[in-house]
Amino acid sequence: MASEEVDLLDQVRAICTAFPQVTERLSHGTPTWFVNDRKSFVQLWPDGHHRDEFPHLWCAAPPGTQESLVAADPKVFFRPPYVGHRGWVGVRLDQGADWAEVAELCEDAYRAVAPGRLVAELDARPQARAENVGGSA
Repeated sequence: MASEEVDLLDQVRAICTAFPQVTERLSHGTPTWFVNDRKSFVQLWPDGHHRDEFPHLWCAAPPGTQESLVAADPKVFFRPPYVGHRGWVGVRLDQGADWAEVAELCEDAYRAVAPGRLVAELDARPQARAENVGGSA
């Protein structure tokens, strides 16, 4: 695994595992984060996916988010295959990723699939969401 891939994995892992009841395992051959070990909310594609050759994330998203992000910045955001029809959003990580924004997208993805009790647990934490980000790319 290339150093850049490890750095991406470390960054995304630090963000996603900070949320309550999150596990990580490979799904479809790529690192994926799950709530309660059942519902996926983020997938990292460090080498791209199929014909894509750029690192990116697929994130669950609240209704309407995918459309607004893609319309606002189609060079960074896209409708991913397989899960795009469910509102997930793709985020390119090779365009000078804003890790505070990535952390917000991952938190929004978590909130989109987590049960209310876990969202309440997250809300009860004193730390702001971007404070857990371990640097920038």
